[in-house]
Amino acid sequence: MTILIAGGGIGGLTLALSLHQIGVAARVFESVSELKPLGVGINVLPHAVRELIELGLLDRLDAAGVRTKELAYFSKHGKPIWSEPRGLEAGYKWPQFSIHRGTLQQILLDAAIERLGRENILTSHHLTGWTESADGVRAEFIDKATGKPAGTYEGDLLIAADGIHSAVREKLYPQEGPPIWNGRILWRGVTAADAFLTGRTMIMAGHEILKFVCYPISKSPATDGKYQINWVAERHMPPTWQWRREDYNRTAKLDEFLPWFKDWKFDWLDVPGLIENCPHSYEYPLVDRDPVAQWTFGRVTLMGDAAHPMYPIGSNGASQAILDARVITREILAKGATNAALAAYEAERRPATTDLVMLNRRNGPEQVMQLVEERAPGGYKIITDVMSQQELEDIAANYKRVAGFQVEGLNAKPPIVQLPDARRASA
Repeated sequence: MTILIAGGGIGGLTLALSLHQIGVAARVFESVSELKPLGVGINVLPHAVRELIELGLLDRLDAAGVRTKELAYFSKHGKPIWSEPRGLEAGYKWPQFSIHRGTLQQILLDAAIERLGRENILTSHHLTGWTESADGVRAEFIDKATGKPAGTYEGDLLIAADGIHSAVREKLYPQEGPPIWNGRILWRGVTAADAFLTGRTMIMAGHEILKFVCYPISKSPATDGKYQINWVAERHMPPTWQWRREDYNRTAKLDEFLPWFKDWKFDWLDVPGLIENCPHSYEYPLVDRDPVAQWTFGRVTLMGDAAHPMYPIGSNGASQAILDARVITREILAKGATNAALAAYEAERRPATTDLVMLNRRNGPEQVMQLVEERAPGGYKIITDVMSQQELEDIAANYKRVAGFQVEGLNAKPPIVQLPDARRASA
């Protein structure tokens, strides 16, 4: 049994490690010539961290990331709206991690090379097509840089983990077109700065039109006493703005967005200072895709951003890809490398992620900031003058329910992939 995985990102590598854990061979194919730790910070939620712990990666996560303690929302004036504990402080059995996306990918890549062997992690292999037989699938690849053939490989199943610009999804849905832009632009960066609030707090300030997010992604200060602070500045642009293709590697221009945040100097955070002191910031449009009615076609299926690209709201993009990988693995363990396994995976994950994509389009839990802006644009003394405590709690609880990380429910659930203790310990 061999599973072919198109895409060496967080989802694809988690799937490879998970399949190895159950004794199923996997081979990962990545388009780029070298997997580099690109991107900026992300959060991995407890339900996904649990699955990475099941893969034996807790020590590596702890060494590289920050155990998020608190999530807090603020108005554009820096006034508190809502805060809640996160991870272990919230009562979960597992932490939440704030970590550099590239660092997390490198952790997964290093583990995959150690466990699967470097020969099963192939770079410069871009999928161009596949053919299916009664008992397997044959995939063809090229080196995208040269256009030359890179080989043909056979396996039992083909899993597309190749992101929002998935080559597999494009062939399955050739009329879909580019991702959908909603008019928002993100500017992202990492700045060496002082700790703020608890030192492990993730904050969101502003509203739907203008928003700022930041959190630490280094657990210890450098020699100058500064921490690595990940930040995201966001603005909903006017209809005349011409969007450019989303890309983590395009350099941002400070004069295009810094002026909107120049007055956001709170007594607990200097927003313009974080932006100005960032050595490298990046810009890309906020995009997703409409949910599709089918992921699985015979022995081929979609996962992660290839299946359900969503706005980075509620810290769920990478987390949902990790959950996809674990459910696919569980179904292959139960049903073998069969169409039935892929169909069972889709039956569970597609409805859940469809709901999440649509909820994120409505700003997920961040809608509290927009409601505050609409009701009290000039500011307020205390939040309960604007929103009731019950309304705040209901919005937060509904998002956890849809995203699948309610504290009591998650703590009571068994792991997605249930293995004998001996095999789990050797992961």
